[in-house]
Amino acid sequence: MRCTGYCTASSFDIPRLYQNLQKTGGAQLYRDVIHATTKDDKRTKGDIFYFSYGAVIMWGFSADEEKMLLASLKEFERDPFPKPEIDEFTFAYGDSMKIEEDEIILQNKSTLTKLAISHGIAQSVKLTIFEEAIQKTIDHTTKLPTNLANKGKISLSRKQISQKMGELFIERNFINLHAEVLDTPEFFWDHPELEPFYRRTAYYLDINKRVEVLNKRLNVVHELFEILSNELNHQHSSRLEMIIIILIATEIILVLMRDYFHII
Repeated sequence: MRCTGYCTASSFDIPRLYQNLQKTGGAQLYRDVIHATTKDDKRTKGDIFYFSYGAVIMWGFSADEEKMLLASLKEFERDPFPKPEIDEFTFAYGDSMKIEEDEIILQNKSTLTKLAISHGIAQSVKLTIFEEAIQKTIDHTTKLPTNLANKGKISLSRKQISQKMGELFIERNFINLHAEVLDTPEFFWDHPELEPFYRRTAYYLDINKRVEVLNKRLNVVHELFEILSNELNHQHSSRLEMIIIILIATEIILVLMRDYFHII
């Protein structure tokens, strides 16, 4: 059976989505996560977990059914992404919980067990969004330090530098505002017995290591931001110096014209 994680938007309108799901078939709220099920011939078809930060994890649905569920979710998305991030697994039931080669073995059919694992999958797909955003930003600005090293300055106008600084600030701010979703979820304060399932999932998906790398890349962006800021200040200072030089030269010329050439 399929277990698929999607990240489709910056966030979901959880209160409105929860009300809508209650009208159409019932739902349960676990802090900022909604659990819903669908039924096929009066039998439960699968489980869906909606996370406030724009991730949704689906258990037991076909690919076509998942597309339909995603389409019904669009009206509740805030800042939707052009293309959703996807993480795909299969799952089955066994004696103990484990994850190997993208197959999840569940030791029971408990909704809370699936939710604990879903927390890890949801963080992983959200983290991928952050990773792609920061890598794209670094790729677009990677030539700036090289130009500075080779030419001693950045070959951009003040307007272009300001635009680059704005882009860096937006990306860094976007990640910083949502970085708390990568912490251990508060859900496990109420259900500490389920945290090992989350930990095992997070370990398999390398979440801690990926967060460390993401933080290092954020530091790189911060350094680029400082380089651009210093270059902008340098250009401003250079322009002021040039204006002062021109004014002094103009004054000298006027004095010469008055005292020696008696033109003025």
